[in-house]
This record gives sequence, structure tokens and C-alpha cells, in this order.
Amino acid sequence: MLRRVRKTILRWFLITGFMLVLIALPRKYLQWRYTPTIHQPDSPPLKAVAIVFGAGLRQDGLPSNVLEDRVRVASELYQQGVVLKLLVSGSVRTPNYDEPKAMRDLAIELGVASDDIFIDPDGSRTYNTCFNAKHLFKISEAILVSQEFHLPRALGICDALGIDAAGVASDLRSYNSRAMRYWEFREIPASWVALWDAYIAKPNVSTQNAPVGMKLEERVYYDS
Repeated sequence: MLRRVRKTILRWFLITGFMLVLIALPRKYLQWRYTPTIHQPDSPPLKAVAIVFGAGLRQDGLPSNVLEDRVRVASELYQQGVVLKLLVSGSVRTPNYDEPKAMRDLAIELGVASDDIFIDPDGSRTYNTCFNAKHLFKISEAILVSQEFHLPRALGICDALGIDAAGVASDLRSYNSRAMRYWEFREIPASWVALWDAYIAKPNVSTQNAPVGMKLEERVYYDS
């Protein structure tokens, strides 16, 4: 009887361990594959455009700490001449919650010329941002600016969509440890979704919410 119980426990232990490895596999693959293409702000590669991903706003409508750091790093790359343009991409939920506008305003405050900032208001997901960068803005190569925990997934999606991308980490400060644990955990299921969307589902993202006053041909600013 005791031997049977032990075998049952061992079997469930092995099954559980296998499932945990399987669940974490996409995240580990993306880290292994794309971490070598992630750079620090002081050693970036040269690209024509920096893509900045949305990351939430504060209650007052200003960028969150995470988002502020992304915009600051992208603006610094622009000031150094590493990139020529910024594409700021995020979600617009209400008139008072407009991530791209908040990102653009901060970038201008940091010295980026308004004419060199392009807005994607349909960037509610990483896949949407990368898809629109490729198919709407006709970007063929870019620096992706985000925190290091997020960059492997973003790089994997851009690679699948045909964008020659490198990452620049925007970890300018120590973030809340509880939030970091959540973000790291969230990357596990998000990596599954990213690979599914990029290689299997390949959804077409709606581009109906074009920036006001900007025609499509005006947004096609780079395609090497």
C-alpha cells in the first residue's frame, strides 16, 4: 500500500514538473534567443527609428515610472543621433487616458522634435505595436525600447513579422519588487500568446484609428 502511494506521488510530481517546464518553455526560448540582441543605453546599435511601447499612465494622466523610463531612453537615443525618429505606441481608452499623447508630450519636453515623433494609438498589445510598425508605418528595422523583462517577447514578435530589431533596455531605476514579480510571471503566458499570434494565428490588427491630420502616405517614413 505504501509503495503504491509513493509511486502515485512520484508520478504526479513528475507530471507536475513536466507541465511547469512546458509552460515556461516559450519564455525561456525567447530569453535564450533574443537576450544577446538586448543592449544597454550606453552601447546601442544604429537604427533609423526607436519603437517605444506603452506601459500605463498615472491617475493624473502622466506616464508611469516604467513608461517614463522608456520615453527617456528613446529620447536620449534621439539626442545622440542613434535614431532619427520615434514611434510611440500605446492604448487610448478615454480622452483622459491617452498613452501615445502622454509619451509624445514627454518626448517633446525632453528635446525630441515633434515632426520626428509618430503616434500609433492602436498599441494596446505588444503584437499590435509590432504589426502596425511593420504594416502601417512600413518600418523594416528598429530599436525596441522597453524594460529588459519585456524585450525578449517584443523582439520575438518583431522578428516573426520581418522587422530587423534590436533591444535597448530602459531599466533606469529599481521598480517595485512586487510589481516586478508580477511582470516576470506575466511574461510566461504572454510568451505563449506571442508565439501563437506571431507564427500561427497571425491576426491582422485594425488600423482604423489613424492619427488625426496624418495621412497614411505621410506615415510611411522609412523602409530600407
